[in-house]
Amino acid sequence: MENCLFCKIIKGEIPSAKAYEDEKVLAFMDINPVHKGHLLLIPKAHYEWMQDAPEEIIADAFIKTKKLMSAMMAGLPCDYVQISVVGKDVPHFHIHLIPRFLDDGLVGWATQKYEDGEMQSVAEKIKNSL
Repeated sequence: MENCLFCKIIKGEIPSAKAYEDEKVLAFMDINPVHKGHLLLIPKAHYEWMQDAPEEIIADAFIKTKKLMSAMMAGLPCDYVQISVVGKDVPHFHIHLIPRFLDDGLVGWATQKYEDGEMQSVAEKIKNSL
C-alpha cells in the first residue's frame, strides 16, 4: 500500500530499529513503547487486518512471535511477554510483543457485564457465522 506507514518501513523509506527480518516478516522496535523492548511484528505483504491474511502468513507470523518472545525473555529484564493484535492504529496486520513485569501496574481493558442470557446469544451468533 502506497501510504501505509509499515509498508514504507519494509521498503526502507522510513528508518526503523530492526530486531528480526526474513523474507516474510519484519520485527522492529515500537517508537512509542509500553516498556523498552516493545516490538511490532508485521508480514511484509500488506494485509489490513489479520483475518485478511492467508493462513500460512498468520501461522508464520505467530511462529516467529514465539521465537521472539523467547529471545525477549532471554535478552531483556522482563517477567513475561504480552502479545496483542489490534490493527486499528496502523492499517497493516501487526502483532505487538510487549515485555511486561508482574508488578508493572499496567491495567487491562475496561470490561463489561452481560445481561441474563446475552452471553449465550452472542456465542450463538458467532457459532452460526462459522
